Amino acid sequence: MKLIDDYRKLLNVKKDTELKELKTIYRNLMKEWHPDKFLNNESEKAAAEAKSKAIIEAYHFLVSIAPETIAATLDQFNNTINTAGMEDFQYKGQTLSVSFTDGTSYEFFDVPKSSYVKLVNAPSQARFLRRHICGTYIYRSVNRLAVVA
Repeated sequence: MKLIDDYRKLLNVKKDTELKELKTIYRNLMKEWHPDKFLNNESEKAAAEAKSKAIIEAYHFLVSIAPETIAATLDQFNNTINTAGMEDFQYKGQTLSVSFTDGTSYEFFDVPKSSYVKLVNAPSQARFLRRHICGTYIYRSVNRLAVVA
């Protein structure tokens, strides 16, 4: 997905970067781009604020899809998809957002439009989601982001 690739490029990390290393990279980038380092120059300070916000957003996103985070929340994810009903779903730019009746929401990335169309037309949308979406695409919890780092 373009967003994931952009965030990895911004932080200069690879797909298999572990959370501990990601955290170290994040901290070093924040030290380099912290706006307080640019107090004497307003334009540089504004640029540093924008860059630091982008770094923070990228870090939190990559933590939310990291294998360690997925592993730590896998039991809760499986419990949700197997016991809670689907409340609502939206599709935008190859991202499928699904809300469940237990109050959780997940985003699934790089979902092709053809899979979304099949989901919409499936006799049991929840079963289609479990069988064809949940184990296939990168996902993250939207409202219960668990930071393991």
